[in-house]
Amino acid sequence: MTEETTAAPAKRRLHPGLKFALEMGPLVLFFIVNQKFGIFQATAALMVAVPATLAVSYSITRHLPTMPVVTAIFVLVFGSLTFFLQDENFIKLKVTLLYVLFGSALLGALWFDKLLLPAVFESAFRLDDAGWRKLTWRWALFFFFLAALNEFVRRDFPTDVWVNFKVFGILPLTLLYAFAQIPLMLRHEQKDEAGDEPDSHF
Repeated sequence: MTEETTAAPAKRRLHPGLKFALEMGPLVLFFIVNQKFGIFQATAALMVAVPATLAVSYSITRHLPTMPVVTAIFVLVFGSLTFFLQDENFIKLKVTLLYVLFGSALLGALWFDKLLLPAVFESAFRLDDAGWRKLTWRWALFFFFLAALNEFVRRDFPTDVWVNFKVFGILPLTLLYAFAQIPLMLRHEQKDEAGDEPDSHF
């Protein structure tokens, strides 16, 4: 058999601009609807927008990343509780529980000598084992920090302030934190000796 017939097809990826738009779209819609109609209508809009963005992503890449799927499930479950019980605390608490789940999953997998971050990053980076372990600890602790910060804002500030924090606070904090990890990733980056392209898995 020739190399062409044995090679696995390359995984299709979203254009970075489209990926950012799909991530921000539901949040911006959530913010706008909340400003005009209130938190319950905004929650309903979010419950429609998040699965819609997943559908667009799947139509292009033919696969669904784990974290967005888990996020969508949380949005649908806690959004339904918020909308039908008319209790805004559910959608606020969703953020806390989601980040606690992400942080716990990373550390729980590490306890069993498993690494989840390579799958999360979809092989965009190649780090040595020590690098992935350090990065796992850092992201787990950051997720716990976001959960605690969300609880602080949820408990001590009005709903509109919490919405602003969710839309315009969490994402910039996450991007800044991600950029702060670049030196660690460069120190532990694995280079291909032959200069080949990295494999599609670790």
